[in-house]
Amino acid sequence: MTINHYYLLPLYNMKKIFLISFLFFLIGEIPAQDKSNKKARVDETPKSISETISVDEFQKKLAEKDIQIIDVRTPEEYNEGYLKGALNINYKANDFASEIAKLDKSKPTLIYCLGGGRSAGAAEQMKKTGFTTIYNMQGGMIKWNAANKPVEYPSSALDKEKPGMTLAEYNKIVTGEKDKYILVDFTAKWCGPCQKMMPMLHKISEEKKPKLTLIKIDADENKSLLKEKGITGIPVLELYFNGKLVWKRVGYIGEEEFLSETGL
Repeated sequence: MTINHYYLLPLYNMKKIFLISFLFFLIGEIPAQDKSNKKARVDETPKSISETISVDEFQKKLAEKDIQIIDVRTPEEYNEGYLKGALNINYKANDFASEIAKLDKSKPTLIYCLGGGRSAGAAEQMKKTGFTTIYNMQGGMIKWNAANKPVEYPSSALDKEKPGMTLAEYNKIVTGEKDKYILVDFTAKWCGPCQKMMPMLHKISEEKKPKLTLIKIDADENKSLLKEKGITGIPVLELYFNGKLVWKRVGYIGEEEFLSETGL
């Protein structure tokens, strides 16, 4: 039997077309697979961490290895008591950016200040410059001291430390006058909300004389008093009448709200 090759030619061409199409399909899949792998590699890249944590969590982090601890307060504040191993880099100083640039950005960095505000600002700045892991202590040294956590002191500062006002002295001041309001303002020079409220408090105290007396308590100079009273953040306002606490406010307050709440 004779086979006619003209009948086999179409079948051969179909196989050839199929093979060529399959090769083009494989070539087209390679870039897609490569893109998929690239996307997976990008997704696996570790993200930067910037968190504000409690004093208890902060203390646990201090015990970890290969960390760096930054105290962003002024040198004067630092010398009044700091955390063990902390490097002092003043957030308000002109050389803050150049000083933090000397640090290892890949190491976990723990930062703190007195109340938590400056260290929060420092954390944002450090994150923008490439620090991968930053932990800010919530409430700063005020909350740390209130929780009776350990503090280091330079030998020179131990001799010069000021005791500040005692709780007994404070109670004597706020209960000393009858039929009169005593407004106590727990404040600090570095506290933004405190400084913002100051003109308003002075204005009200002048307008309400002699009915009202304003007393300012510096948080930096009276740390023991803040600790005894359980104050862990400022600003704090306390209003006394006839020796009794009749109103208290933690945090910023405007004039209208202040007058409304106190009834002055």
